[in-house]
Amino acid sequence: MDVLAIIPARYQSSRFPGKPLALIRGKPMFWHVATRAAQSRSVRQVVLATDDERIATVAQTLQIPVVLTRADHPSGTDRVLEAARLLGAKDTTIVLNVQGDEPLLHPQMLDALVEPFASPAVAVTTLARPIPPEEAQQPDLVKVVRTPDGRALYFSRAPIPYGRDAQAQYLGHIGLYGFRFPVLEKFSELGQSPLERTECLEQLRLLEAGIPIHVALTLHASFGVDRPEDIATVTRILDEQHP
Repeated sequence: MDVLAIIPARYQSSRFPGKPLALIRGKPMFWHVATRAAQSRSVRQVVLATDDERIATVAQTLQIPVVLTRADHPSGTDRVLEAARLLGAKDTTIVLNVQGDEPLLHPQMLDALVEPFASPAVAVTTLARPIPPEEAQQPDLVKVVRTPDGRALYFSRAPIPYGRDAQAQYLGHIGLYGFRFPVLEKFSELGQSPLERTECLEQLRLLEAGIPIHVALTLHASFGVDRPEDIATVTRILDEQHP
């Protein structure tokens, strides 16, 4: 399969301006994401997609492939689509949306995203991992319910499923996505859906349009950087992994 991994990285962030350039062990955060993504055995090319000349300049200095995109995209997925078009993606291309604030990304997570595309019936993939009940109560951690064969039934910030008579088994969603390129184009054409606006979860746009999402399971945990204080946590974990 022809697999293209794109890392959207915008400079502006309400909670953490300039986040992609935040230094972690002497390298900007996007470098850690791109370097780890490039270690996936399933990915042909990894490219940074940004709207900011400062980020692009640093990426070029570090020899990370980069494309400049518009600044007015409503979501990272729309930025990924523009980048995929600029890079000449074809109908047969599998496009991975790799979040630029996941410096602890494990390369095997991208392999797990790509593997289900061996079936022609799979149009979109994402990841989830088992989580304990106390984590499921956190609204910032999105939960997903899926069928036994992996098809997503629903994503929510609420703890789903509701354990009325038995202890529920929870799956925490990991915000990495794989798209067949024509489906990525369709995603942008659809526009926001009612449930997407209600939960502030763009993947619900696909489910409401009747486009199935395959949820692959992984045991690898990720740690998204949302605020400046998260850098210390990531640094500590990396120091433990690679003293």
